[in-house]
Amino acid sequence: MARQTRSNDWGFPRWRAYGDKGRSAAKVRLCDREGCTGSGDRPAPKAPNSQERWYFCEAHAAEYNKNWNYFAGLDPEEAARRAAEEERDSSGFRQSAQWKWAGPGDGSRSRDEMRALGALELDSDADFPTIKAAHRRLAKENHPDLKQGDEGAAQRFKQVQAAYDVLKKAEDRKNGKAV
Repeated sequence: MARQTRSNDWGFPRWRAYGDKGRSAAKVRLCDREGCTGSGDRPAPKAPNSQERWYFCEAHAAEYNKNWNYFAGLDPEEAARRAAEEERDSSGFRQSAQWKWAGPGDGSRSRDEMRALGALELDSDADFPTIKAAHRRLAKENHPDLKQGDEGAAQRFKQVQAAYDVLKKAEDRKNGKAV
């Protein structure tokens, strides 16, 4: 009696192919540039408003598009509208139309820093000398020694001190000082 052999269909990874797909070579389109053997995977129009396409490798597509003017033949309003539609940041999302809604315009400040700037009655783009001056002014206005018995002024003074501490630590981190 013949001994039974083990099948290649057990376990993971599966050693037998799925379905009847043979082992054929993948079809790769070559770059349309004369003499180039790179993969032509970047389509480029042969002429403006044409459905025909060249297929270039990355280097030749960059060379082909170097002097391409996307806005040629458009009136200024249409060009501005299309530019606004195409404007995207590195993550693929359009920039906020109202920067104040999004916090700091450049994303360099944390949410706590933005709250601290609000407590000091400053804009999100305030530099550190402006922060220092605002802290000094508000601390003098609300100091408990000047306004004895005023609980609201004492609370405001504590809030101003805490906000300044947050911003001072952030400035020290930015300048590489030990916190």
